[in-house]
Amino acid sequence: MRVLSVASECVPFVKTGGLADVVGALPRVMGGQGVDMRVLLPGYPKVKAALGQTREVMEDRTLFGGPGRVLSGTAEGIDLLVLEADHLYGRDGTPYLDAEGEDWVDNPERFAALSWIAARIADEGVSNGAAGGWRPDVLHGHDWQAGFAPYYLKTRGGTVPCIFTVHNIAFHGSAPAGRLGALRLERSHFVQDGGFEFWGRIDALKAGLVWADRITTVSPTYARELTRPEFGAGLDGVIRSRAGDLSGILNGIDTEAWNPARDKALVARYRTPRGKARNRKALRQEFGLPEAPGPLCAVVSRLTQQKGLDLLLDALPALLDKGGQLVLLGTGEAALERAFRAAARRHPGVAVHIGYDEAMAHRIIAGADAILVPSRFEPCGLTQLYALRYGTVPLVALTGGLADTIIPASPAALAARASTGVQVYPLTAETLALRLMDLCGLFSDRDIWRMMQENAMAQPVGWETSAAAYAALYRDLAGTP
Repeated sequence: MRVLSVASECVPFVKTGGLADVVGALPRVMGGQGVDMRVLLPGYPKVKAALGQTREVMEDRTLFGGPGRVLSGTAEGIDLLVLEADHLYGRDGTPYLDAEGEDWVDNPERFAALSWIAARIADEGVSNGAAGGWRPDVLHGHDWQAGFAPYYLKTRGGTVPCIFTVHNIAFHGSAPAGRLGALRLERSHFVQDGGFEFWGRIDALKAGLVWADRITTVSPTYARELTRPEFGAGLDGVIRSRAGDLSGILNGIDTEAWNPARDKALVARYRTPRGKARNRKALRQEFGLPEAPGPLCAVVSRLTQQKGLDLLLDALPALLDKGGQLVLLGTGEAALERAFRAAARRHPGVAVHIGYDEAMAHRIIAGADAILVPSRFEPCGLTQLYALRYGTVPLVALTGGLADTIIPASPAALAARASTGVQVYPLTAETLALRLMDLCGLFSDRDIWRMMQENAMAQPVGWETSAAAYAALYRDLAGTP
C-alpha cells in the first residue's frame, strides 16, 4: 500500500503548529501498518538543507511562474518528495508570512503549485531510478494548502482516491476570483453548490471538501462540531452534505520524543508522579517564582483568541487567590503578549516567556502540576496529550479533541478513580474561574491528585490506534484487503 501525503509543513523540518507534528508522525508509524508513505513538501530552504543525497524524479518547466522539479530523498527517517521551485519557496520568513508578518502575496499560487504536483504524482507516478517507478494508491492532503490536489487530480481524469484532512477549518486559503486563470481553475467550477466558490472568492479548503473521496478530521468530536454553524466557519453545510464520507481520527503524539523517563531536557527524569518534584523546584527557580501552597499551572500555547487566553486573564485572580501560580510560554497576538507581560509585573505568582523554545516547553510540562488549555475550539490539541504523558493534570475546555482525551473530575469519575483532568463548560471567564478553584481544591487532596496524575500517565496517547484507523481507511479506499 503506497500513500502520498501532501502538506505545507512537517516536523522536524518546518513547523508552525500541530499540523507539522501529525504530518511528521504519520510516515514513521504507518510503516508498521504495511503502508509505504512519502511526504510531498515545498522546497523551503530549511527543507532542502535537511536533505542529503537526492535524485530528480519529476520536472515541470512552467510551474506557476517558473520552473520546478521534484527531488526524492530521505531525511530523519522520512521518505520525502521535495518540490524545488525557488521562485515560490526560496525565500526567508515563515512558510506563510514574510519578514514583516504579512501573508506572501503569492500564497495562492505557491500552494496551488504544491497541489498541482501532488496531482501529477498521483496520476503519473515518479521515476524511482533502477527500482522503476513509484505511484501512490491513495493521495492524502492536509489542510487548505493541499486543498486543490483532489480537484486537479479529478479534473485531469485521475482515478487515485483522495483523502482530505481538516486540521483547522479556520484557515481557508482564500483568493480573489480574478486569479482563476492564474490558479488553473475552471470557471465552471466557481459556483457555490458543488464548487469552490465561497462568498465570491476562491476557497482552497472548500475544494478539498468537495472533491476528496473521504474527509477526516483530527478528533471524533471535532468531526461532529464541524457540521454545526458555530464551528464550521461557513462550510458546515458542505460538511453536512458529506457526512457519510466524514470521520474523526484522533491524533497521537511521539511517545519517544515525549517520554519523561528519557527526556534529556529535564532536570530529573521520572517514571512516576513522585519524580516531578525536582522538576517543579527547578522550574520555579528558572522563572523566579517563590514556593506556593497551590498548584503550579502552565500554559504552552500560541497566544490567540482561539486559545481562550483572554478568558484566562480575567479568571487568573481566582487561581492566584487560592495560592496557585502560572508559567506561560508562547507568542502570538501582540495584545495578549502585552497583557500577560503586564500580569507578570503585577503578580509575583505569574511568570511569562514570550517566544518559543522546545526544550523549555518540555521543562515546563514536566515541572508544572497542571496545564491550562481553555480553547474556544480545538480540533485535537497535542499539549494536553504531552501533559498526560508527564503526569501534568490538564484543565481543558469541553470541545474537539480536548473533550475526547480528558476524563473529567466528575463525582462519578472521582468515585471510580478514573479522572485525568478538569473540563470547563460553558467556556466563560466566570466558569473558568470556578474550575480553576476546583483545580486548587483537587490539588489540596494529595490522594486524589496523585490518583489523577497516575491515571494521566497511564493513558494511551501514542499513534497505535490511530495508525490502524488510517491504514484501514487507506485500504478501504484503494480496495486493498
